[in-house]
Amino acid sequence: MFYVIYSFTVKPNLEKDFVKGWTGLTQLIYKHEGSLGSRLHQKSDNEYIAYAQWPLKATWKNSGNNLPEQANNFRKLMKESCTKIQTEMELPVTVDLLVLN
Repeated sequence: MFYVIYSFTVKPNLEKDFVKGWTGLTQLIYKHEGSLGSRLHQKSDNEYIAYAQWPLKATWKNSGNNLPEQANNFRKLMKESCTKIQTEMELPVTVDLLVLN
């Protein structure tokens, strides 16, 4: 397992646009690129943190080539609603004790 942690700084009053763009793009990545899913957390009014789970680092590194054209619309929405999008960490799993209900 492999995780990637991202941070986003969202422009004021564009939070809904950002969440819409992030959600749409993340769903396409899951469907077309082999992602195991992602979670988005709100840190403060305009700061968000997301982490994505992948089966292997190589799957994550090689992703992006199988997305439909619609992904560009979601990317654009995210970029236009953020002042910063950053990959914070790339993390292989050492021990996984997370329980999903």
